[in-house]
Amino acid sequence: MEPDRQTSSEQLTYAAVLHWSTIAGFIVLIVTFVAYTLGWLPSYVALERLPQLWGLSATEYLKATSTPTGWSWLFMMGKGDFASQLGIAILSGCSIACIAAIIPAYAKTRNIVYIVICILEIAVLLLSASGIFGH
Repeated sequence: MEPDRQTSSEQLTYAAVLHWSTIAGFIVLIVTFVAYTLGWLPSYVALERLPQLWGLSATEYLKATSTPTGWSWLFMMGKGDFASQLGIAILSGCSIACIAAIIPAYAKTRNIVYIVICILEIAVLLLSASGIFGH
């Protein structure tokens, strides 16, 4: 017989933040994609031009379209082909939001080890997303 296990408040908090942040990211993906395909947001690269660019390597595509790289997409949110990256960024950041959300619970119980682990996890995720260490 399985022992009776309770779900901790930290697990419930993590799950709730994960649930709502993934829904938010998915909604942003849908809205920005619809806005892009229906032409509500102007394109950086015209949709009609894409078929001739599909066969290019990433490097050739970037050169042919003069597309900015790195975090420049943040300043291109008004362009439909860049706006969908916001949804991807939200989905990519879900784990950071979840970890940050459980830190107060660990602080309340003075669980310093878990607080430090959470802070280190967030730091590693942010550093890896920043691109500081290259590609």
